[in-house]
Amino acid sequence: MLPLAGSLLGTEWLHGQSQSISNTVLEPGARNFFKELGLRTFINAAGTYTSMTGSLMHKEVTSAISYGATEYVNLDELHDKVGERIAELLGCEYATVSSGAFGAMTIGVAGVMAGMDNKKVEQLPDVTGLKHEVIVQESHNIGYTHALINAGAKIINVKNTRELEKAINNKTAMLWFLNASTEIGSIKHEEFVALGKKHGIPTFIDCAADVPPVENLFKFTKLGFDLVCFSGGKGIRGPQSAGLLLGKRKYIEAARLHTPPRGATIGRGMKVNKEEVLGMLVALELYLQRDHAKEWKMWEAQIKLISDSAKSVKGVETEIHVPPHANHVPSLKVRWDQNIIKMTASEARNKLKNGHPSIETVGSEKEIGITTWMMEPGQERQVASRLKEVLSNA
Repeated sequence: MLPLAGSLLGTEWLHGQSQSISNTVLEPGARNFFKELGLRTFINAAGTYTSMTGSLMHKEVTSAISYGATEYVNLDELHDKVGERIAELLGCEYATVSSGAFGAMTIGVAGVMAGMDNKKVEQLPDVTGLKHEVIVQESHNIGYTHALINAGAKIINVKNTRELEKAINNKTAMLWFLNASTEIGSIKHEEFVALGKKHGIPTFIDCAADVPPVENLFKFTKLGFDLVCFSGGKGIRGPQSAGLLLGKRKYIEAARLHTPPRGATIGRGMKVNKEEVLGMLVALELYLQRDHAKEWKMWEAQIKLISDSAKSVKGVETEIHVPPHANHVPSLKVRWDQNIIKMTASEARNKLKNGHPSIETVGSEKEIGITTWMMEPGQERQVASRLKEVLSNA
């Protein structure tokens, strides 16, 4: 009906309507989508939590994503080329962009269990006739092992080296290690890898939140782990729905058999399209080029600013610390005498969240936890001021 409408109403009217539609739909920079949807944005003083949508991507990353949306390309070929490029950057045999660290775990264990046999690939999560037991230190089994269970794996919990070796049998497919729980497991990295090599069983380490330090991107493949995974949307600041699977080529090529464009596989829904693949590659390139020492000093200064501001309130004490594994960045714990400041930490956190600007933190009834590495420069001053105000008013 448009030609008729044009003849009746005139091309000027149609042009106006077209322009109106364009302004409403096709120019996202002109729209505040979150405001339209009734959502509040916030200053992220908590960290790279999925519930808080991880990290913010740099403009070079979003430009790569936008570029990816302008052309068609063969998906497998793109994954091949980017995998080779990432492996070159990180000095490992091979790599692939996955649907987050969780997705990397699922396709990784699936690759180990099914190998390059397409019939076995399509068989999963039915593990009949396949090695499918994954041995995990009990202290490392905090829930993310569900990514392994999704592929049909059975988790075997052990407490120490003796139990681990006793648990190995003809059904054992893999040994899995959670880097965030390194300190509470009795078996450490080197021994874990050695046990895998001794018994001819591949080892997998989950390092989802273990960047920074940048050295971790190289450390664990060089240490001998057969597979290593990282989240893409945390410290690397790539797409939140992407991740990295690094390690031995034979296992990653097998893992790829479970991913799109193949359809009859457990990984069909873990699609990583061209835009995310390019975004992840550029995010990694940028991260490797960063001045990490300078960035660390900035975080230390930001944390000290907030700490000093909080401590200026009577009854408040603070602790600056750096977690040894996972979210290894300068962080702050804020506590106070509740006989002086009549407020629990949870109440204070709610005031920060519901105030202006909205500030998200972590913590408990007794303390507030703050990091600055996901803030935009200058926001640390807003957090310092607002935290002092909330504590002073109580």
